[in-house]
Amino acid sequence: MFKRILRFFVIILVLAVLVVVVGGIVGFNFLRDNGIKQFFATMKPPEATVSTTIAKPSSWTPGVEAIGTVRAVRGVDLTVETTGIVKDILFHANQKVAANAVLLQLDDAVERADLDAQKAQAALDQTSLARAIELTRRGVGSDSTLDTARAAASASASQVTKLQAVLDQKQLTAPFGGTVGIPKIDVGQYMAPGTAVVTLQDLDTMRVDFSIPEQQLPLLKIGQTVRLGLSGADMPFAGEIRGIDPKIDPSSRLVNIRAEVANPDGKLTPGQFVQVRVELPEEQNVLTLPQTALTTSLYGDYIFVVQPAKPAGTAPAQPAKPEEKPAAAATDKPADAKPADAMKPAADAAKPADKAASDATKPAADPAKPAAEGDKPALVLSQVFVKPGRRNQGMVEIVEGLKAGDEVVTAGQNRLFNGMSVNVDNTIDPTKSANKQADQQ
Repeated sequence: MFKRILRFFVIILVLAVLVVVVGGIVGFNFLRDNGIKQFFATMKPPEATVSTTIAKPSSWTPGVEAIGTVRAVRGVDLTVETTGIVKDILFHANQKVAANAVLLQLDDAVERADLDAQKAQAALDQTSLARAIELTRRGVGSDSTLDTARAAASASASQVTKLQAVLDQKQLTAPFGGTVGIPKIDVGQYMAPGTAVVTLQDLDTMRVDFSIPEQQLPLLKIGQTVRLGLSGADMPFAGEIRGIDPKIDPSSRLVNIRAEVANPDGKLTPGQFVQVRVELPEEQNVLTLPQTALTTSLYGDYIFVVQPAKPAGTAPAQPAKPEEKPAAAATDKPADAKPADAMKPAADAAKPADKAASDATKPAADPAKPAAEGDKPALVLSQVFVKPGRRNQGMVEIVEGLKAGDEVVTAGQNRLFNGMSVNVDNTIDPTKSANKQADQQ
């Protein structure tokens, strides 16, 4: 009987311990999960560091942008007019040659011999003509003999001119001054008419051919300034429009434009691809931002505007009031004191007054610290959808959604969201190159 009672108590004790252990585990897990939820619910994300700029009206130079091809004002691929064997090459690659300079000499031994023979015949015919003229003057010769001699002399002179032209075709000369390219022939090579020898380009002045849509044709006119370069951000070359095609291509609806650009340093090369921008009259009071400030998404284009954070709740109007109550009570207490207490020595009455004065000055000094720390309010982001307009040299025009004076994020937009706390650091300006910023620092 006793063993049964003992066994019963042991089982009860084991069950109680088991219930306590299981309850502790369940309670611990519940408290842990609740704590994690509260932690993440009240966790404040760290501030993101961004660069900003102040939106303000500025001058804007609109333009018409296009893609163009550079060509030399005078450029040609030189070829030979006749057959022959290359005897001598009188130029080398990238040599600057003058107009009428001999570049290539073909074998002209046969043509030169024919020319010498014909010159001798022409001299003989001239002598016969002079003799016939003299005989006719004396009345001895006939008119028919004189006409025959005159025709023979004229034919001989014409033949000499022809052979001289054939001999000149054995030489290739430069039609104008410029820079020659790489030779495409070798000494001893047989040349056929039309064989390309070398390219000749005058690099002092270049022409740029480009096309624009027909809608932009009324914006252009002869003499307008044109800027061009290898990219839209860097356009160091300037020129003028020299020609506008009076006909619009009906298949593409494009208009061909030609501009001329000075190239004294030879940095532009014929056949080169360039970005072209025709500058239009300047406009004023245009809101612009760096293109890095604009973010494009499926929902539209937007920017992040930095604003002071709104207070979480309504703060007391005057935090110093609760601390001023003890001082007021101290001043009221002597008034309600008994007459016997008023007869105390002046020295004893001065101590509470000094203590009250010191207590009154301390609360006034303590609130100054939070006020100093609150001079720099917290900053948060506000996502604003905008309507962008024209773009030029890394800047974009904002047509709608932005007002002057807004502080807009220009760098550090990665993983930003609406209402996020930020820290502004404008030591890095994305609109300037890293080299320029390093020189300034």
